[in-house]
Amino acid sequence: MKSLDEYIRDAEVAHGHLCAGQVLGVRLAMHGLQKLGIDDPRGKDRKRLVTFVEIDRCATDAVAVVTGCRLGKRALKFRDWGKVAATFVDVNNGKAIRIAAKESSKALARQMHPEIADKNQQQMLAYREISDADLFTEQWVKVDLPPEEFPGYKGERVTCEQCGEGINFRREVRRDGKILCRSCAGDCYYTLASK
Repeated sequence: MKSLDEYIRDAEVAHGHLCAGQVLGVRLAMHGLQKLGIDDPRGKDRKRLVTFVEIDRCATDAVAVVTGCRLGKRALKFRDWGKVAATFVDVNNGKAIRIAAKESSKALARQMHPEIADKNQQQMLAYREISDADLFTEQWVKVDLPPEEFPGYKGERVTCEQCGEGINFRREVRRDGKILCRSCAGDCYYTLASK
């Protein structure tokens, strides 16, 4: 693995700026990989890892930088739980660990660096220095990954009988003998609008 500083520089470039969330995300991912014994996530270990992230904020970009996991490679999974947390799964042996940032780390950052008025700067420095035990909680967990959740899975593709769009990886809804996409089945995040 790279050093903390190298990953922080990479995260800054990937994210577009450096913030406390980037430092926290880098530390979180490095800790998870270390616990799993994955030391080359972008090289020899790149097909061993699936990562679940639980927030769509800065830390997630940093987790992706460290792990090499990407949505497009089917190795990064997003669960919108609003938590600065990630679960790292070693698909070779099924081991998985969930790492979450402690809410108390913000107060600890204030205690460590009261001389820094800017909260982001204060946290960026403290998040580099705080021990893993004071920064994170960790839980060994089990994640059941069906075949269609693995990177590289080539599965069946079906067509929605209502809109005609293709659907991958068993994401269809079967209702009243019809194959529907989630949108046509009523689980839609958008509504049609006129121009």
